[in-house]
Amino acid sequence: MVTDPIADFLTRIRNAQMAGHRVVDIPASNLKKRMTEILYAQGYILKYKFEDDNKQGIIKIALKYDPTSKVPAIRSLERVSRPGLRQYASPNQFNRVKNGLGVAIISTSKGVMTDKEAKVQNVGGEVLCYIY
Repeated sequence: MVTDPIADFLTRIRNAQMAGHRVVDIPASNLKKRMTEILYAQGYILKYKFEDDNKQGIIKIALKYDPTSKVPAIRSLERVSRPGLRQYASPNQFNRVKNGLGVAIISTSKGVMTDKEAKVQNVGGEVLCYIY
């Protein structure tokens, strides 16, 4: 049993990139699916696929690398809010990630979205992670 599924999601991606894998399999949940869609929309992953295995389901993520230097597109995945210490922020408290180059994933009352989308919709929430 995993006590922090978001940290597990980020760690699986981080470990796969450090090992140079092209594809990583992650146990699915609705939150992880939405985070995957955000990573794809922001251009951090090549593509993804949701598979049903008659249990929990699996998310297959094709990782993105620079073709010449083989450097991963995701430089850093940082968990902000954790089970022992939740971090909440209002729209005017969102910190810019790497001076605007990165993205923060926020869990709001209107769903999981990036910090920029949450600011436009003027909703705050739990800051899940920073990605750059």
